Amino acid sequence: MDTLYTNIQYLKGVGPKTAENLKKLNIHTLMDMLYHFPRDYDDRRRIKKINQLIPGEKVTVYGQVVASSRVIKSRRRMTIIQFPLKDETGRIFITFFNMAYLKNQFKAGMSLMVNGEVKRGLHGLEMVNPIYSTIEETQEEGVDKIMPIYPSTEGIKQNQLVKLQKHLLPFGMNLIEEFLPEIIRRENKLCDLAFALKGIHFPEDERQLKIAKYRLIFDEFFLLQLSLASIKKNLSKNKNATPFMVEDGLNQLMTKLPFQLTEAQDRTLREILVDLKKTTPMNRLVQGDVGSGKTIVAIIALYLAVLNNCQGTMMAPTEILAQQHYESLTELLGPLGVRIALLVGSLTKGKKDAVLQGLKSGEIDIVVGTHAVIQENVEFKHLGLVITDEQHRFGVRQRATLANKGINPHILVMTATPIPRTLALILYGDLDISIIDQLPPGRKEIKTYEAGENKEEKVYNFVKKQLKEGRQAYIVCPLVEESESIEAQSAVETAEVLAHSVFQDYSVALLHGKMKPQEKEAIMADFKAGNIQVLVSTTVIEVGVNVPNANIMLVVNAERFGLAQLHQLRGRVGRGIHQSYCILINKGKNPIARERMKTMVETNDGFIISEKDLALRGPGEFFGTRQHGLPELKIANIFKHVKILKTAEKQVAKLLKEDPKLTLEQYPQLKKKLQLQFEGFSVDGGM
Repeated sequence: MDTLYTNIQYLKGVGPKTAENLKKLNIHTLMDMLYHFPRDYDDRRRIKKINQLIPGEKVTVYGQVVASSRVIKSRRRMTIIQFPLKDETGRIFITFFNMAYLKNQFKAGMSLMVNGEVKRGLHGLEMVNPIYSTIEETQEEGVDKIMPIYPSTEGIKQNQLVKLQKHLLPFGMNLIEEFLPEIIRRENKLCDLAFALKGIHFPEDERQLKIAKYRLIFDEFFLLQLSLASIKKNLSKNKNATPFMVEDGLNQLMTKLPFQLTEAQDRTLREILVDLKKTTPMNRLVQGDVGSGKTIVAIIALYLAVLNNCQGTMMAPTEILAQQHYESLTELLGPLGVRIALLVGSLTKGKKDAVLQGLKSGEIDIVVGTHAVIQENVEFKHLGLVITDEQHRFGVRQRATLANKGINPHILVMTATPIPRTLALILYGDLDISIIDQLPPGRKEIKTYEAGENKEEKVYNFVKKQLKEGRQAYIVCPLVEESESIEAQSAVETAEVLAHSVFQDYSVALLHGKMKPQEKEAIMADFKAGNIQVLVSTTVIEVGVNVPNANIMLVVNAERFGLAQLHQLRGRVGRGIHQSYCILINKGKNPIARERMKTMVETNDGFIISEKDLALRGPGEFFGTRQHGLPELKIANIFKHVKILKTAEKQVAKLLKEDPKLTLEQYPQLKKKLQLQFEGFSVDGGM
């Protein structure tokens, strides 16, 4: 093996089955394995006897299993595995929740090392879901050491991951290439890469761990910002867009609007119009909370493209949302003679071919669609404006592919997922930013409540009261179907039960992502028309669905959703004249889940919610919304590591000053690293 990009299956100890399990952790190569960082550490230097344990502390205990583990099934069908562990001073109960695969793992007489937080349980002292290994495995790994605890999955044990990293590190250190120039390392007091990688996996002490973390966090911020700088340079490099100088017909549209634009919409529109008059392509992000009116701003921009003899396109992440945008455009621009088409995967071949022909000949002015609009066979006569809605669902590459359908078209990106400005500058560093921070007048605040599972009957009675008054309700579940491994209510099961019991006098329908597009559209059309009173769904309705008469959003197992997702779901109601409600049924005891619920109840402000979301999530997790194709943040956290972020920003600015064209010729290893990590992106050539 002479490269770290070798398949993981060639690592000692990895057979075909282990390789398959490692793929679930997104580990495909040796490099992936090397960058699979610990989520925590087991400090085995902190060992205590059982009679010395204090609730609340995290310690290591060595003991013997007193009796084979018993399996308990709770009323909520949760699998609980429990057994007592003893040493010469006392006993402690070890409990595992939702780990059914461990039921035959622990036998009486086994010697174990367990590491976790000590709690006061029903039977005395207890450790819940601790890290564990047999004494033999512990001796092999090393006693009195700081041991890594890795993100894992079913079929892969902690000690397996530790062994694999131990096999990999000796020759991995010889293969790793230092990509940061010595001058940058020296100026920023950074250790070398090999030292950092060894220290992050197997630190000798806290100091080495701190030094290693600092280097790896710096790397992630530095590479991400350098990647974005290179996109920005490439987007504006020698590119001439068609300037939209003709505005004569715009007043005709503005007078036809059934409402007046808010001050924030007006400000954002003016910023867009200034960009569109330039010969440099516009690259602008419009952020706006759910219901703030981004779509109308996009429609006005598309009409301006048509007035200037250009075509426009709008890409949405789902067919439901694309259909909705198509209807809005047709209603407002159709009477003005604009020719609009819908291009989605579910169209018949005949209809699809007609749209493709119309785009190529220029007979179609605006096309709205899903990923279908970036297929290779889609050609435009003169594409002048590209709009992507819910940008967090698309990647840099998809946006670039769509832009390449025209000759340097203007680009407008929209998102209803409010992102803290600091984070927006990182995620969308290649874009100028506009914020619509006002809701249209008359919008009533959505009242949000948290309810425990013991309050379900009361909640359903409240929903029935609203249905009797003619309203409609969404009931959202985290899963499509029941799962043995995940303790959560499924949409299929919920719809079945509710249709035959609580809501038997009403029309109940089921909607989820596994359905065919035609089925989904038919159900949404019926719900919109009022033929369905209760829509049981998964998060497929999270984005963009607009049903003004639906005033209840009931989220079951709300603890299984992130804050941003809960806020998006809440935004599906509150769109009509009726008071709207969001009820979160929380079945979890997790403190982070409780904090999420508290935030949702206390505020409707998406920007406050996104700040809180960023604070609550672990390193890298917030970047589930990251643009695919950019270097990933696995260890860096913008909220926690602001100082390192600013240091990396200064270094990128300095590098750009020295090397304005960003050729990176004097730093060949850095250039190579960016090209490899940035999914084939060419630093000096673009995508």
